[in-house]
Amino acid sequence: MSALRPPGQAPRAPVKAPWLTRSGVPPLLVGAVRHLPPCLLLATTLALVGPFHPLHAEVAANAPAPAPPPERGQNSPASVRPPLTAADQEYPAAQIEAGRTVFAAQCAFCHGRDTAGGESGPDLTRSLLVASDDRGDKIAPHLIAGRLEKGMPAFVLPAADVAAIVAFVHDQKTKADHSVGGRRSVEPADLQTGDKVAGQRYFEAACTRCHSASGDLAGLAKRLEGLPLLRRMLYPTPAADAEPAHGPQTVRVELPAGKVITGKLAYRDEFTIALVDADGWPHSWPTDRVTFTVDDPLAAHVAQLEKYTDQDMHDVLAYLQTLR
Repeated sequence: MSALRPPGQAPRAPVKAPWLTRSGVPPLLVGAVRHLPPCLLLATTLALVGPFHPLHAEVAANAPAPAPPPERGQNSPASVRPPLTAADQEYPAAQIEAGRTVFAAQCAFCHGRDTAGGESGPDLTRSLLVASDDRGDKIAPHLIAGRLEKGMPAFVLPAADVAAIVAFVHDQKTKADHSVGGRRSVEPADLQTGDKVAGQRYFEAACTRCHSASGDLAGLAKRLEGLPLLRRMLYPTPAADAEPAHGPQTVRVELPAGKVITGKLAYRDEFTIALVDADGWPHSWPTDRVTFTVDDPLAAHVAQLEKYTDQDMHDVLAYLQTLR
């Protein structure tokens, strides 16, 4: 370039833009960057220096390792084991049963009938106070004084009732300490929320085409109760220890020539329908070559699931529990 400069002329000073800093970044942007939070400052720096600047490697090398993602369910209270009881305690069975009765009358509304939590009270099997209690030295004063700030009133109870409550609570706590998993059980009383009269009306309107309270369902509540009865009502797939179902699925197949063959459904998918006739002979056809109708005794239960409300389910359950 010097060969193109006229003789005697000094080299021209490089042009300097007044709106740029030495690094080529506008001063206003530099001032703004100084006030960014650290996380945004890092992102801005990386954007300014470009994707292949050595600073990237230095930042990556010095950055703390990301925290591992939480395992599935580890934030659930049920995934945390209850605090272990500080002192092993045993109580007479009669005292525990007496405590169950008193607890159900005085405490179950808030803490649940099994001490595992209710409408507004915590799960006592996970209570640090219960875990550290030694034969009522902490539970009894707590009962007598109450905790008004937490909504728990003071109780005026005979000493025998207080001791019985302590025995029952510790018995439930011991069961929780030795149980597998953190899920509470479902007692039959937990499901007693329905109206049996409304349930009978619903049953008579929706279920009597297949069932009879004095026929196939007579004595049902003697065989099943609580959650097993609710499961049987909603999902009546026969189990090994359940009463017999209404029978297998049957199918009626009409051939192109007009002949009709019926039997027990053996197999069905999108392409094939198969049955076993009354003589034990198997038959199968492509589904696009015949007309067939499957009679499934449980299909009405499947359809009913779309119609039930939560209240309907509990009302019908309440009615079924009267069938003794």
